[in-house]
Parts: sequence; C-alpha cells; structure tokens
Amino acid sequence: MLQGRREEQATEAFRRQYAARAGVESTHEQAIRRSGLRQCRDIGEAKTHLQHLATAVAINLIRVGEWLGGTPIAPTRCSRFAALQGAG
Repeated sequence: MLQGRREEQATEAFRRQYAARAGVESTHEQAIRRSGLRQCRDIGEAKTHLQHLATAVAINLIRVGEWLGGTPIAPTRCSRFAALQGAG
C-alpha cells in the first residue's frame, strides 16, 4: 500500500492537485505567523468573523505591497530529512 502511494505521488496529476493544497497551506501559515490567527482577541462569532476578515485584508495588502516592491517569492522550504535524501 505504501509503495502504491509513493508511485501515485510521482504522477503529474498528483503534483497539480498538491500544488493547489500547498498554496492554501502557505496562506494559512502566513496568517498564523504574521497575524496571530490561532488566538482570537474577542469572544463571539461576529467579532471573530470580523477579525478573520481584517486578517485576510491585511495579508492581501502585504502581498500586494511585496508584489509592487518586486520582492521575489520565497521557494518552498525543504525539510532536513528531505535534504538528506537529496530532494532539496
């Protein structure tokens, strides 16, 4: 079963599907690191929703600023284990 999953991961269809997931994961990670999204500052669904909207706007403004400033997109981090295997 494990060998079958590894072979599946080598296909182009899997790479396209994973690329979309990696984009979402990077956005989520950016929201956590830059905006402290893990902890809400208020109690209540409406205030929490407002905080999430403000965080999303802030992330978009940061990205637009970096794009206008010509900041290159950082490459995806390679884990130490993958680097030892020669993947990175």
